Amino acid sequence: MAAPAIAPVAAVEALFGCAGQDYLGEAVTIAAHPLQAAALARAAGAPDALVAAALLHDVGHLLDGATDRGHGADGARWLGRWFGEDVTEPVRLHVAAKRYLVATEPGYGARLSPASVETLHRQGGPMDEAAAVAFARDPRARAAVALRRWDDEAKDPAAAVPPLDAYQELLEGLAR
Repeated sequence: MAAPAIAPVAAVEALFGCAGQDYLGEAVTIAAHPLQAAALARAAGAPDALVAAALLHDVGHLLDGATDRGHGADGARWLGRWFGEDVTEPVRLHVAAKRYLVATEPGYGARLSPASVETLHRQGGPMDEAAAVAFARDPRARAAVALRRWDDEAKDPAAAVPPLDAYQELLEGLAR
């Protein structure tokens, strides 16, 4: 028997409930950051699955034993219990997208926050040319890059965004 659709929402709410702490030295909390990313995705007209990915992209930071370098993969694995690849793959690839953009887009690295520059080094630094070419060929790369850009923008301590429960229907509709 499949888990009820509310299961992922309750699980996410439980994680966000303990997420008022500092977000790796950023000016926002670890709960405010993904809410801002989701609001940016929604404002950009992103598909529901990508809005959900923006909302959930950093759940790996909230899981026991997750590392900064592996938080995308850890989060995607955890989310995979309820969501398909349209949600989990951008989550899994959002760190790689940062590494890709630093390697391939002039000036991108200079726009990163100091905390994001620091985590970039822990996450493997810029991709080499072969890795960047391979990443660009991945069919989910475009979604991951879009998510990465919202991730970079979602660090405004004064931003007013909808609360987590504003995404309940969206998450329930995407749950399998």
